[in-house]
Amino acid sequence: MNPIFSALSTSVFEVMSQLARETGAVNLGQGFPDDPGPLDVRRKAAEAVVDGWNQYPPMMGLPELRQATATHYQHWQGLDLDPGSEIMVTSGATEAIAGALMALVSPGDEVVLFEPMYDAYVPLVRRAGGIPKFVTLRPPHFGLSEEALAAAFSPRTKVVLFNNPLNPTATIFSATDLDLLADFCIRHDAVAICDEVWEHVVFDGRRHVPVLGRPDMRERTVKISSAGKIFSLTGWKVGLVMAAPPLMKVLAKAHQYITFTTPPNLQTAVAYGLGKEDGYFESMRADFQRSRDRFAQGLTGLGFSVLPSVGTYFLNVDIAPLGESDDVAFCRKLVMENGVAAIPVSAFYDEAAVKTVVRFCFAKRDATLDAALERLADLRRAGTAA
Repeated sequence: MNPIFSALSTSVFEVMSQLARETGAVNLGQGFPDDPGPLDVRRKAAEAVVDGWNQYPPMMGLPELRQATATHYQHWQGLDLDPGSEIMVTSGATEAIAGALMALVSPGDEVVLFEPMYDAYVPLVRRAGGIPKFVTLRPPHFGLSEEALAAAFSPRTKVVLFNNPLNPTATIFSATDLDLLADFCIRHDAVAICDEVWEHVVFDGRRHVPVLGRPDMRERTVKISSAGKIFSLTGWKVGLVMAAPPLMKVLAKAHQYITFTTPPNLQTAVAYGLGKEDGYFESMRADFQRSRDRFAQGLTGLGFSVLPSVGTYFLNVDIAPLGESDDVAFCRKLVMENGVAAIPVSAFYDEAAVKTVVRFCFAKRDATLDAALERLADLRRAGTAA
């Protein structure tokens, strides 16, 4: 068996979700909303199954979806994309990331990663033959620094894998951070694979700024987006990839030999959804922001130290003020004894550089969040009594 995968432990998401199922806990671990997603988009998918084409669609994606993607990102992010040569549809963003790494990384190439990070990154980099080089980000701001980047980049750096907004930290990199990263990519002739799936889930009036639009980054950036995150339909697995033609040509060859195509009915529905009025996207953000604020206020009222959340579905708490020093043990106790599933943020680091931060998903109905807060109140009362 391939040791890269055979040596991996079971994902912490699966472990915590399984414990939640076994114990009947409120599951605020895995990041998916309670809401079923916009009805009109789901109906478009259903109509396309019954009345539309159900055989192989074009490998690069339906023309209508590629055009809708170009129009959408011109409107929201000011990107000028050619739908015929610079946009591709994949079966989810993770497939897009895997394909990009396979296409761009040769054995021995170094890949810069920013931790905490999505747990798929490291095994995918290693399977592509790459050597991970880590930039360790620390709470509460999780920002970049010249010194940290200088330590990670080298003459062997081929690719940078960059997630913004950043899961699990719920932070957004500043314009200064983006310019610093772009400078290092240009200086080292590296390609930036940008996982930007949370681009629409940003709060407090913010707007996502894509690396693809930074000066001199047009020809060396792969932008990856997710319809599942845009429309809160995480099970659909429809990824959108944008890159200049020289990059896209090789990205397409990797995609051809992974999934080749993505269900056409879902593509039809996503094309429709990307053209929805601005009000849909603003309302979606407002709803998530309200849930964030509700849950943050509840946690703060219970005495938890809540870290800032400006994007994604997540809130983090620092458990050090509670006298806790092991987030894995804390989360296991939390689900087993208090009936709430959360995720230890140390699982997102290669060597658990931070061990006192715990992530909760707030993209839930009020009743779900309130039930979790009631159980967390019991935890705090027990801690106070002890």
